[in-house]
Amino acid sequence: MRYLVRERIFSIGDKFDIQDESGRNVYEVAGKVFSFGNKLNIFDMSGNNLIYIEQKIFKFLPEYYIYMGDKIVANVKKEFTFFRPKFNIFSDFGDFTLEGDIFAHDFSIFKDGNEICRVNKKWISISDAYGVEIFGDEDPAFILALCIVFDQVLYDNNGSKNA
Repeated sequence: MRYLVRERIFSIGDKFDIQDESGRNVYEVAGKVFSFGNKLNIFDMSGNNLIYIEQKIFKFLPEYYIYMGDKIVANVKKEFTFFRPKFNIFSDFGDFTLEGDIFAHDFSIFKDGNEICRVNKKWISISDAYGVEIFGDEDPAFILALCIVFDQVLYDNNGSKNA
């Protein structure tokens, strides 16, 4: 399944719309405005909170927790590297790795060694926008949450690269 993740241009705080391949909105991502660190919620179009993402503050390198309900289902930590961005991803859903180019505009997510997702960030866009293609029967909300965490780490601070 293919998705388009697009950041809203004129919004207070982080807000994303996620559309399926037919252009229908399927998820909405809303960030808390006045908080220390990133705090984001992924909602379905009925308003149900599916995922909560929280950045751990006071860390040398970015670290995020992904929650489903009250349970932590993943921990994502950026590793110190000079060229390619690298993350440690600890998850209840399997062993995930990220592989991508030096600019992190195109990358893939692998689970247990198999490619499960391909992401292509648009180079020229007024707001953050990227395509996400998820393969197999992975939980789309969880995989999209991973992609949003990578986006926050690599492109937060007004679109500047943090890798």
